[in-house]
Amino acid sequence: MQDICLIVKKVAFYTLGCKLNFSETSTLARLMEQQGYERVEFNQQPDIFIINTCSVTDNADKKCRKIVREAQKINPDGYVAILGCYAQLKPQEIAEIPGVDAVLGAAEKFRLHELMPTFEKVPTGQPAQVFNSPIEHAIDYHASYSLNDRTRTFLKVQDGCDYPCAYCTIPLARGKSRSDTVANVVAAAREIAARGRSAGAVKEIVLTGVNIGDFGLINGERQETFFDLIRALDDVQGIERFRISSIEPNLLTDEIIAFVAQSKRFVPHFHVPLQSGSNKVLSLMRRRYKRELYAERVAKIKELMPHACIGVDVIVGHPGETNELFLETYQFLNELPVSYLHVFTYSERANTTALTIKPVVPGNVRADRSKMLHILSDKKRRAFYESQVGRDAVVLFEEDIQDGERRTGLMQGFTENYVRVVAKYDPLLINETLPVHLSAVNADGLMEVEELHPTPTPPR
Repeated sequence: MQDICLIVKKVAFYTLGCKLNFSETSTLARLMEQQGYERVEFNQQPDIFIINTCSVTDNADKKCRKIVREAQKINPDGYVAILGCYAQLKPQEIAEIPGVDAVLGAAEKFRLHELMPTFEKVPTGQPAQVFNSPIEHAIDYHASYSLNDRTRTFLKVQDGCDYPCAYCTIPLARGKSRSDTVANVVAAAREIAARGRSAGAVKEIVLTGVNIGDFGLINGERQETFFDLIRALDDVQGIERFRISSIEPNLLTDEIIAFVAQSKRFVPHFHVPLQSGSNKVLSLMRRRYKRELYAERVAKIKELMPHACIGVDVIVGHPGETNELFLETYQFLNELPVSYLHVFTYSERANTTALTIKPVVPGNVRADRSKMLHILSDKKRRAFYESQVGRDAVVLFEEDIQDGERRTGLMQGFTENYVRVVAKYDPLLINETLPVHLSAVNADGLMEVEELHPTPTPPR
């Protein structure tokens, strides 16, 4: 068989889902480039389409199918390979999608650059080739980070999860918890600082993983801790900011909070999954804490860092969530000094224990509860932003805001404590940090700013 590398040169990637997926896609792209492939945009007639999938919700599965259809429109003869969580959970289902040529599971996706020369375009009507081992085979740790894809760099520090939450398929899609070493992560951070971006040095690294608070498990044994990691990263030169993407409340210790409060580089922003404010529902979900512990963590953050931003994941409509139990969640969140919510509507996932729990919440009730929490999130975010008016901060500017195809003449960025700001568009400010005065919250809920010349004290 003729080597496909001699025929196919252009490859495009599309990523669905979380920051972890973005870090892995970027690494896979670099591996492909090292094999002689040219990375192009999705709409630039690539010969190969690589789609990195998520499967947290049914909507993510539907998105995958839509992207395959778009790839076929762009290049009907293009080769389409699907990898990621959806590919591990439902490989045969994906193999039957018209236009898909290969499916790679969790243990195979980092062999993409090795397997590619053996791939052949599947004849119309035939199922795709499937490379999918049982999830128990996904035991290796593959270091990853994004570069040149976004203003921030996503640095993977951990993979997999040992928490059997009732609603979640992530352990089935990614395997057991496993980590890199502190030394390797620090080396990667230094490499990122050295390589930088085409438009300038990397200013911010976001630590990502499935359950990053569980960092330190190597070959099934705990050798280091997440606290060890952040202490070591705090001394890395050349990176202005480190941001913790998400951490379980039972793993977010007072020690970690106190360290961030006095850190040189870790910013005062925490994203802490709650999922429910009802202890009964938390028990049904098989979560490892009660709401009292969550409230203690929030209180400790606010005690040491009054201006810290705190984000919350919450699931509505989980089986067993009665109206009274949902209202417990609503009231709990309403009273907590948190800054915003990420609201997820429960969706049934195969092979999860939540399927055995009764009563099942009707779809229209789930939608109503989701709407209520989205409104609450908007109120929380605006109240948090308004509490920041009058303060000085440092903003990392990203890119101009798009209104369809028309440039609005504006650009946006984030403060250390994750306040989204808007300012007049200036291409020289992209991927640059600038001291500003937070002046007002506009009608769109974005913070307006005035430029400062002295560097202010970062908000804590």
